[in-house]
Amino acid sequence: MSIHDNTVVKKKKSILLTILKIVIPLVITVGLCYMLFTGIDFKEMIAIIKRDCNFRWILLALAISIFSHVVRAARWKIQLEALGCHVSLWYLTLSVFGTYAVNLVFPRLGEVWRSGYVAHRSDKPFATIFGSMICERMFDTLTVLTMTVVTFFLATPAIMAFLQKYPEVYEGMRSLLTSPWVWCAVFLMLGVVIYLLKSNSKNVIMVKIRTIIHELWQGFAVIVKMPHKAKWLFLTLALWGFYFLQLYVCFYAFPFSRELLVANGPIVALVCFVLSSIAMAIPSNGGIGPWQIAVIFGMTIYMPAGLCQAGAEMFRMNATAFSNLVMGAQTLLLILLGIFTFTMIALGKKHTHLASGRAEEEEKESGCCDK
Repeated sequence: MSIHDNTVVKKKKSILLTILKIVIPLVITVGLCYMLFTGIDFKEMIAIIKRDCNFRWILLALAISIFSHVVRAARWKIQLEALGCHVSLWYLTLSVFGTYAVNLVFPRLGEVWRSGYVAHRSDKPFATIFGSMICERMFDTLTVLTMTVVTFFLATPAIMAFLQKYPEVYEGMRSLLTSPWVWCAVFLMLGVVIYLLKSNSKNVIMVKIRTIIHELWQGFAVIVKMPHKAKWLFLTLALWGFYFLQLYVCFYAFPFSRELLVANGPIVALVCFVLSSIAMAIPSNGGIGPWQIAVIFGMTIYMPAGLCQAGAEMFRMNATAFSNLVMGAQTLLLILLGIFTFTMIALGKKHTHLASGRAEEEEKESGCCDK
Protein backbone atom coordinates (compact mmCIF):
# COMPACT_ATOMS: atom_id res chain seq x y z
CA MET A 1 0.00 0.00 0.00
CA SER A 2 1.38 3.38 -1.02
CA ILE A 3 1.80 6.41 1.22
CA HIS A 4 -1.10 8.06 -0.60
CA ASP A 5 -3.35 5.06 0.11
CA ASN A 6 -2.34 5.09 3.79
CA THR A 7 -3.20 8.77 4.00
CA VAL A 8 -6.61 8.16 2.41
CA VAL A 9 -7.35 5.28 4.84
CA LYS A 10 -6.36 7.43 7.84
CA LYS A 11 -8.59 10.27 6.65
CA LYS A 12 -11.51 7.86 6.22
CA LYS A 13 -10.97 6.48 9.72
CA SER A 14 -10.77 10.00 11.11
CA ILE A 15 -14.04 10.94 9.40
CA LEU A 16 -15.72 7.75 10.68
CA LEU A 17 -14.57 8.39 14.24
CA THR A 18 -15.82 11.97 14.05
CA ILE A 19 -19.21 10.71 12.88
CA LEU A 20 -19.40 8.12 15.68
CA LYS A 21 -18.18 10.47 18.42
CA ILE A 22 -19.81 13.76 17.51
CA VAL A 23 -22.25 13.66 14.61
CA ILE A 24 -24.45 10.70 15.66
CA PRO A 25 -24.88 11.82 19.32
CA LEU A 26 -25.53 15.37 18.12
CA VAL A 27 -28.17 14.16 15.66
CA ILE A 28 -29.82 12.09 18.41
CA THR A 29 -29.79 15.08 20.76
CA VAL A 30 -31.24 17.44 18.15
CA GLY A 31 -33.87 14.88 17.09
CA LEU A 32 -35.03 14.19 20.64
CA CYS A 33 -35.07 17.90 21.49
CA TYR A 34 -37.16 18.50 18.37
CA MET A 35 -39.64 15.86 19.58
CA LEU A 36 -39.55 17.37 23.05
CA PHE A 37 -40.23 20.95 21.99
CA THR A 38 -42.59 20.36 19.06
CA GLY A 39 -45.86 22.09 19.85
CA ILE A 40 -44.47 23.69 23.02
CA ASP A 41 -45.22 27.33 23.73
CA PHE A 42 -41.84 28.63 24.91
CA LYS A 43 -43.30 31.86 26.25
CA GLU A 44 -45.76 29.89 28.36
CA MET A 45 -43.03 27.54 29.59
CA ILE A 46 -40.80 30.45 30.65
CA ALA A 47 -43.78 32.16 32.27
CA ILE A 48 -44.46 29.02 34.34
CA ILE A 49 -40.84 28.92 35.50
CA LYS A 50 -40.81 32.61 36.42
CA ARG A 51 -44.19 32.46 38.14
CA ASP A 52 -44.09 29.12 39.96
CA CYS A 53 -40.49 28.04 40.53
CA ASN A 54 -38.85 28.30 43.95
CA PHE A 55 -35.21 28.41 42.88
CA ARG A 56 -33.95 27.64 46.40
CA TRP A 57 -34.82 23.99 45.85
CA ILE A 58 -32.97 24.00 42.52
CA LEU A 59 -29.86 25.47 44.20
CA LEU A 60 -30.09 22.80 46.90
CA ALA A 61 -30.25 20.13 44.20
CA LEU A 62 -27.11 21.56 42.55
CA ALA A 63 -25.26 21.52 45.88
CA ILE A 64 -26.23 17.85 46.31
CA SER A 65 -25.01 17.20 42.76
CA ILE A 66 -21.54 18.60 43.55
CA PHE A 67 -21.34 16.47 46.68
CA SER A 68 -22.34 13.36 44.71
CA HIS A 69 -19.38 13.94 42.37
CA VAL A 70 -17.05 14.02 45.39
CA VAL A 71 -18.57 10.74 46.63
CA ARG A 72 -18.00 9.15 43.21
CA ALA A 73 -14.35 10.23 43.32
CA ALA A 74 -13.95 8.85 46.87
CA ARG A 75 -15.42 5.50 45.79
CA TRP A 76 -13.12 5.28 42.77
CA LYS A 77 -10.14 6.10 44.99
CA ILE A 78 -10.65 2.81 46.88
CA GLN A 79 -10.42 0.83 43.63
CA LEU A 80 -7.39 2.73 42.37
CA GLU A 81 -5.45 2.32 45.62
CA ALA A 82 -6.01 -1.44 45.40
CA LEU A 83 -4.25 -1.23 42.01
CA GLY A 84 -1.33 0.65 43.55
CA CYS A 85 -2.53 3.91 42.02
CA HIS A 86 -2.31 6.71 44.58
CA VAL A 87 -3.99 9.93 43.46
CA SER A 88 -5.39 12.49 45.88
CA LEU A 89 -9.14 12.93 46.29
CA TRP A 90 -8.77 16.49 44.97
CA TYR A 91 -7.45 15.37 41.58
CA LEU A 92 -9.92 12.49 41.37
CA THR A 93 -12.76 14.94 42.03
CA LEU A 94 -11.43 17.19 39.28
CA SER A 95 -11.36 14.16 36.98
CA VAL A 96 -15.05 13.48 37.71
CA PHE A 97 -15.98 17.14 37.13
CA GLY A 98 -14.07 17.05 33.85
CA THR A 99 -15.73 13.80 32.77
CA TYR A 100 -19.21 15.26 32.77
CA ALA A 101 -18.04 18.46 31.09
CA VAL A 102 -16.35 16.51 28.28
CA ASN A 103 -19.47 14.34 27.85
CA LEU A 104 -21.49 17.48 27.12
CA VAL A 105 -19.42 17.96 23.96
CA PHE A 106 -18.20 14.42 23.17
CA PRO A 107 -20.62 11.81 24.58
CA ARG A 108 -18.91 8.81 26.24
CA LEU A 109 -15.44 10.28 25.75
CA GLY A 110 -15.47 11.84 29.22
CA GLU A 111 -14.68 8.45 30.77
CA VAL A 112 -11.77 8.00 28.37
CA TRP A 113 -10.43 11.45 29.27
CA ARG A 114 -10.80 10.73 32.99
CA SER A 115 -8.89 7.45 32.71
CA GLY A 116 -6.15 9.10 30.66
CA TYR A 117 -5.82 11.99 33.11
CA VAL A 118 -5.50 9.69 36.13
CA ALA A 119 -3.17 7.31 34.28
CA HIS A 120 -0.91 10.26 33.48
CA ARG A 121 -0.87 11.51 37.08
CA SER A 122 -0.24 8.05 38.53
CA ASP A 123 2.07 6.70 35.79
CA LYS A 124 -0.07 3.56 35.51
CA PRO A 125 -1.26 1.76 32.34
CA PHE A 126 -4.26 3.48 30.79
CA ALA A 127 -6.07 0.18 30.17
CA THR A 128 -5.85 -0.79 33.86
CA ILE A 129 -7.26 2.57 34.98
CA PHE A 130 -9.91 2.37 32.28
CA GLY A 131 -10.82 -1.14 33.46
CA SER A 132 -11.39 0.09 37.00
CA MET A 133 -13.63 2.83 35.62
CA ILE A 134 -15.58 0.27 33.57
CA CYS A 135 -15.96 -1.77 36.76
CA GLU A 136 -17.60 1.11 38.62
CA ARG A 137 -19.83 1.85 35.64
CA MET A 138 -20.89 -1.80 35.47
CA PHE A 139 -21.86 -1.75 39.14
CA ASP A 140 -23.74 1.48 38.52
CA THR A 141 -25.64 -0.31 35.75
CA LEU A 142 -26.39 -3.17 38.14
CA THR A 143 -27.63 -0.64 40.69
CA VAL A 144 -29.93 0.96 38.11
CA LEU A 145 -31.28 -2.46 37.09
CA THR A 146 -31.96 -3.34 40.73
CA MET A 147 -33.70 -0.03 41.34
CA THR A 148 -35.70 -0.51 38.15
CA VAL A 149 -37.03 -3.90 39.24
CA VAL A 150 -37.88 -2.67 42.75
CA THR A 151 -39.41 0.61 41.53
CA PHE A 152 -41.58 -0.96 38.85
CA PHE A 153 -42.77 -3.57 41.36
CA LEU A 154 -43.78 -0.80 43.76
CA ALA A 155 -45.33 1.29 40.98
CA THR A 156 -47.16 -1.57 39.23
CA PRO A 157 -50.71 -0.24 39.83
CA ALA A 158 -49.94 3.20 38.36
CA ILE A 159 -47.95 1.76 35.45
CA MET A 160 -50.67 -0.75 34.52
CA ALA A 161 -53.32 1.98 34.66
CA PHE A 162 -51.17 4.11 32.36
CA LEU A 163 -50.58 1.26 29.87
CA GLN A 164 -54.31 0.54 29.75
CA LYS A 165 -54.89 4.18 28.93
CA TYR A 166 -52.09 4.25 26.30
CA PRO A 167 -51.86 0.68 24.80
CA GLU A 168 -49.57 1.89 21.99
CA VAL A 169 -46.80 2.45 24.58
CA TYR A 170 -47.10 -1.16 25.77
CA GLU A 171 -46.99 -2.47 22.20
CA GLY A 172 -43.87 -0.43 21.46
CA MET A 173 -42.06 -1.76 24.56
CA ARG A 174 -43.11 -5.35 23.81
CA SER A 175 -41.97 -5.20 20.19
CA LEU A 176 -38.56 -3.84 21.26
CA LEU A 177 -37.98 -6.54 23.89
CA THR A 178 -39.08 -9.34 21.55
CA SER A 179 -37.18 -8.07 18.49
CA PRO A 180 -34.84 -10.77 17.13
CA TRP A 181 -32.47 -8.06 15.86
CA VAL A 182 -31.87 -6.79 19.39
CA TRP A 183 -31.08 -10.24 20.77
CA CYS A 184 -28.94 -11.14 17.74
CA ALA A 185 -26.83 -8.02 18.32
CA VAL A 186 -26.39 -8.90 22.02
CA PHE A 187 -25.28 -12.48 21.30
CA LEU A 188 -23.01 -11.34 18.46
CA MET A 189 -21.17 -8.95 20.79
CA LEU A 190 -20.79 -11.68 23.41
CA GLY A 191 -19.48 -14.08 20.75
CA VAL A 192 -16.86 -11.60 19.58
CA VAL A 193 -15.60 -11.01 23.13
CA ILE A 194 -15.40 -14.77 23.87
CA TYR A 195 -13.53 -15.38 20.60
CA LEU A 196 -10.98 -12.65 21.36
CA LEU A 197 -10.40 -14.06 24.85
CA LYS A 198 -9.94 -17.68 23.71
CA SER A 199 -8.04 -17.04 20.48
CA ASN A 200 -4.40 -18.21 20.48
CA SER A 201 -3.51 -16.32 17.34
CA LYS A 202 0.03 -14.86 17.24
CA ASN A 203 -1.13 -12.02 15.01
CA VAL A 204 0.26 -8.71 16.32
CA ILE A 205 -3.17 -7.08 16.37
CA MET A 206 -4.77 -10.05 18.17
CA VAL A 207 -1.97 -10.13 20.75
CA LYS A 208 -2.42 -6.41 21.33
CA ILE A 209 -6.18 -6.84 21.76
CA ARG A 210 -5.67 -9.69 24.27
CA THR A 211 -3.16 -7.56 26.20
CA ILE A 212 -5.64 -4.69 26.40
CA ILE A 213 -8.41 -7.05 27.51
CA HIS A 214 -6.08 -8.51 30.17
CA GLU A 215 -5.24 -5.03 31.49
CA LEU A 216 -8.92 -4.09 31.43
CA TRP A 217 -9.69 -7.25 33.41
CA GLN A 218 -7.06 -6.33 36.00
CA GLY A 219 -8.80 -3.03 36.57
CA PHE A 220 -12.20 -4.69 36.60
CA ALA A 221 -11.31 -7.65 38.85
CA VAL A 222 -9.78 -5.45 41.55
CA ILE A 223 -13.26 -5.12 43.08
CA VAL A 224 -13.01 -8.75 44.25
CA LYS A 225 -9.67 -8.49 46.07
CA MET A 226 -9.56 -4.86 47.13
CA PRO A 227 -9.71 -3.89 50.84
CA HIS A 228 -12.47 -1.66 52.26
CA LYS A 229 -15.25 -3.39 50.28
CA ALA A 230 -17.82 -2.36 52.90
CA LYS A 231 -16.81 1.29 52.56
CA TRP A 232 -16.97 1.00 48.77
CA LEU A 233 -20.47 -0.48 48.97
CA PHE A 234 -21.56 2.24 51.42
CA LEU A 235 -20.28 4.94 49.05
CA THR A 236 -22.15 3.28 46.17
CA LEU A 237 -25.39 3.42 48.14
CA ALA A 238 -24.63 7.00 49.20
CA LEU A 239 -23.86 7.99 45.59
CA TRP A 240 -27.17 6.77 44.24
CA GLY A 241 -28.98 8.06 47.27
CA PHE A 242 -27.65 11.55 46.52
CA TYR A 243 -28.57 11.17 42.84
CA PHE A 244 -32.16 10.39 43.83
CA LEU A 245 -32.25 13.12 46.47
CA GLN A 246 -31.06 15.62 43.87
CA LEU A 247 -34.17 14.99 41.75
CA TYR A 248 -36.48 14.53 44.74
CA VAL A 249 -35.85 18.00 46.21
CA CYS A 250 -36.56 19.52 42.78
CA PHE A 251 -40.16 18.29 43.10
CA TYR A 252 -40.63 20.89 45.84
CA ALA A 253 -39.65 23.69 43.44
CA PHE A 254 -43.03 23.73 41.63
CA PRO A 255 -46.58 23.60 43.08
CA PHE A 256 -47.78 20.93 40.62
CA SER A 257 -44.83 18.59 41.28
CA ARG A 258 -45.17 19.13 45.02
CA GLU A 259 -48.83 18.10 44.71
CA LEU A 260 -47.75 14.92 42.91
CA LEU A 261 -45.57 14.04 45.92
CA VAL A 262 -48.38 14.76 48.35
CA ALA A 263 -50.84 12.62 46.37
CA ASN A 264 -48.54 9.67 45.54
CA GLY A 265 -45.58 9.84 47.90
CA PRO A 266 -41.87 9.54 46.95
CA ILE A 267 -42.64 6.77 44.44
CA VAL A 268 -43.44 9.35 41.74
CA ALA A 269 -39.95 10.86 42.10
CA LEU A 270 -38.42 7.37 42.18
CA VAL A 271 -40.17 6.37 38.92
CA CYS A 272 -38.94 9.55 37.22
CA PHE A 273 -35.44 8.95 38.59
CA VAL A 274 -35.24 5.37 37.33
CA LEU A 275 -36.61 6.26 33.89
CA SER A 276 -34.20 9.20 33.56
CA SER A 277 -31.26 7.01 34.68
CA ILE A 278 -32.10 4.48 31.96
CA ALA A 279 -32.48 7.31 29.42
CA MET A 280 -28.92 8.48 30.16
CA ALA A 281 -27.69 5.35 28.35
CA ILE A 282 -28.79 6.95 25.07
CA PRO A 283 -25.69 8.53 23.44
CA SER A 284 -26.75 12.17 23.50
CA ASN A 285 -24.80 15.22 24.65
CA GLY A 286 -24.96 15.12 28.44
CA GLY A 287 -28.32 13.31 28.37
CA ILE A 288 -30.02 16.42 26.95
CA GLY A 289 -33.27 15.32 25.34
CA PRO A 290 -33.66 11.75 26.60
CA TRP A 291 -33.54 12.86 30.24
CA GLN A 292 -36.37 15.39 29.89
CA ILE A 293 -38.53 13.00 27.86
CA ALA A 294 -38.09 10.29 30.53
CA VAL A 295 -39.02 12.65 33.38
CA ILE A 296 -42.07 13.95 31.52
CA PHE A 297 -43.13 10.37 30.81
CA GLY A 298 -42.69 9.44 34.48
CA MET A 299 -44.77 12.41 35.62
CA THR A 300 -47.45 11.61 33.04
CA ILE A 301 -47.88 8.16 34.58
CA TYR A 302 -49.08 9.93 37.74
CA MET A 303 -51.13 12.60 35.98
CA PRO A 304 -54.35 13.09 37.99
CA ALA A 305 -57.29 11.17 36.55
CA GLY A 306 -60.30 12.99 35.17
CA LEU A 307 -58.45 15.94 33.66
CA CYS A 308 -60.03 17.49 30.59
CA GLN A 309 -57.92 17.89 27.45
CA ALA A 310 -56.93 21.44 28.41
CA GLY A 311 -56.00 20.27 31.91
CA ALA A 312 -53.88 17.40 30.54
CA GLU A 313 -52.10 19.77 28.17
CA MET A 314 -51.39 22.16 31.03
CA PHE A 315 -50.03 19.27 33.11
CA ARG A 316 -47.64 18.29 30.31
CA MET A 317 -46.60 21.92 29.91
CA ASN A 318 -45.75 22.06 33.62
CA ALA A 319 -43.82 18.79 33.35
CA THR A 320 -41.91 20.14 30.35
CA ALA A 321 -41.03 23.34 32.23
CA PHE A 322 -39.91 21.28 35.24
CA SER A 323 -37.71 18.88 33.28
CA ASN A 324 -36.11 21.56 31.12
CA LEU A 325 -35.31 23.80 34.09
CA VAL A 326 -33.76 20.96 36.09
CA MET A 327 -31.72 19.73 33.12
CA GLY A 328 -30.75 23.30 32.18
CA ALA A 329 -29.54 24.08 35.71
CA GLN A 330 -27.59 20.81 35.86
CA THR A 331 -26.00 21.46 32.45
CA LEU A 332 -24.97 24.97 33.48
CA LEU A 333 -23.41 23.56 36.65
CA LEU A 334 -21.44 20.99 34.63
CA ILE A 335 -20.16 23.72 32.32
CA LEU A 336 -19.00 25.82 35.28
CA LEU A 337 -17.38 22.79 36.95
CA GLY A 338 -15.67 21.96 33.65
CA ILE A 339 -14.26 25.49 33.36
CA PHE A 340 -13.09 25.29 36.97
CA THR A 341 -11.52 21.85 36.42
CA PHE A 342 -9.53 22.69 33.30
CA THR A 343 -8.43 25.99 34.83
CA MET A 344 -7.09 24.13 37.87
CA ILE A 345 -5.34 21.58 35.65
CA ALA A 346 -3.75 24.34 33.56
CA LEU A 347 -2.59 26.21 36.68
CA GLY A 348 -1.21 22.97 38.10
CA LYS A 349 0.80 22.34 34.93
CA LYS A 350 2.12 25.90 34.99
CA HIS A 351 3.16 25.55 38.62
CA THR A 352 4.88 22.23 37.89
CA HIS A 353 6.68 23.73 34.90
CA LEU A 354 7.90 26.72 36.95
CA ALA A 355 9.03 24.47 39.79
CA SER A 356 10.89 22.24 37.33
CA GLY A 357 12.55 25.30 35.76
CA ARG A 358 13.69 26.61 39.16
CA ALA A 359 15.10 23.20 40.05
CA GLU A 360 17.11 23.10 36.81
CA GLU A 361 18.47 26.61 37.42
CA GLU A 362 19.48 25.73 41.00
CA GLU A 363 21.17 22.59 39.72
CA LYS A 364 23.12 24.61 37.15
CA GLU A 365 24.14 27.20 39.75
CA SER A 366 25.22 24.44 42.09
CA GLY A 367 27.33 22.93 39.33
CA CYS A 368 29.00 26.28 38.62
CA CYS A 369 29.82 26.78 42.29
CA ASP A 370 31.34 23.31 42.49
CA LYS A 371 33.62 24.15 39.56
